[in-house]
Amino acid sequence: METLTSYEARNTFGDTLIKAQRAPVQITKSGKPIAVIVSIENYRMMEALKMQMLKDRVTRAEADIESGNFVDGETFMQDLSDGKYD
Repeated sequence: METLTSYEARNTFGDTLIKAQRAPVQITKSGKPIAVIVSIENYRMMEALKMQMLKDRVTRAEADIESGNFVDGETFMQDLSDGKYD
């Protein structure tokens, strides 16, 4: 992934947008990563993947509930404080 400073990205914004059509471009400020510019196609693909992951989690949760594979909140919090999920 190409990396540009915020100054470089600002001064070459049009070119940066063209680069982002081919591959994500990371923007840094004071040497720290602060943003990534991606094409709209990549953004839409990432959003679609996130939605599919959420749908899969809901489906699994519904199956767990239906099969009785769950604990109440109090038990979960106690197990968590006991280190059961470490």
